[in-house]
Amino acid sequence: MTRTRRQPHASLSLSVLLATALLLGGCSGGDFGRTRDDFRNDDMHRWLGAEATGSVGIKPSQFQLTDGERQLRDQAYPLIEPPHSRPAWKTVFGDYQVIASPWRQKVVFDRTAYGRALIDEPHRSDASRYSQLIDDVRDDITRFEPFYSTAGRVLDLDRKRKASLERVSQLSPRERTDAVARMEENTLIVQWVQQCQERRISSYRWALERLVVQGPDNIAAEADRLINELARLAANPPVTIEPVAGYTVNSKG
Repeated sequence: MTRTRRQPHASLSLSVLLATALLLGGCSGGDFGRTRDDFRNDDMHRWLGAEATGSVGIKPSQFQLTDGERQLRDQAYPLIEPPHSRPAWKTVFGDYQVIASPWRQKVVFDRTAYGRALIDEPHRSDASRYSQLIDDVRDDITRFEPFYSTAGRVLDLDRKRKASLERVSQLSPRERTDAVARMEENTLIVQWVQQCQERRISSYRWALERLVVQGPDNIAAEADRLINELARLAANPPVTIEPVAGYTVNSKG
């Protein structure tokens, strides 16, 4: 009796598919575009402070971040990165990028970029474009209170830190320099977020105006309401900050 040797093609193909799936999964973000935990680290947004101070000619502080300062930077990043007008499933870890501060940028802010991307991105219906806009604006509103709550705590502690500098015994020049630089970092990060909020609101308004022209829908009223709500919040931030080295919020970028 002659035995027929089994061909490994089927099992090999299955193995290749599984390996490919695992590889693709390893390169993508986490659930529905969230950054995978194994790519994160506690100080992944520490660069924000160095970028903010470096862009205005100030050396960054060498102090370690406090828990509040780390949280401030973590909460600031999604508010300063350009709003995404694409479905979350298209977002991967590779989208994470270091962003130049507004004080370093020389290119005039383009308020049309978000809207053009939203309109050009394939959607099944005009309603889905409105829904994406609404989701983006609502996300900004949701992030507003947590960020400013953290900012308020951090800046309040900085005021106490500033008052203590004259009372600390044997304070070295290096310690004083690092303390002042950290306070300036924290202030500039809050200003950075405020400027980006104004820019995002301008971008959202431009996008809504074009959507209404190209595909009018009753859902536009909800988008308009949310944009106005975000604008109201941004116009009345719950924290007061002083300019650092003459650099203040400039919505015109």
